[in-house]
Amino acid sequence: MPKMKTRRSAAKRFKLTGSGKIKRNKANFAHILTKKTSKRKRRLGQSGVVAPADEKRVKKMISS
Repeated sequence: MPKMKTRRSAAKRFKLTGSGKIKRNKANFAHILTKKTSKRKRRLGQSGVVAPADEKRVKKMISS
């Protein structure tokens, strides 16, 4: 059986941390920023962690 290919779209969006968690960028930080508060924009700029329910699926997509 051939190797499983990495899903390139997922590989560009997610990064694996040293402890095995998956880092992700938060949504709603690309445009229409004028109506969002500074506090909200600051929080959106920070990276988040993928929810435990989705971890298995994302790991499968980014593992080559």
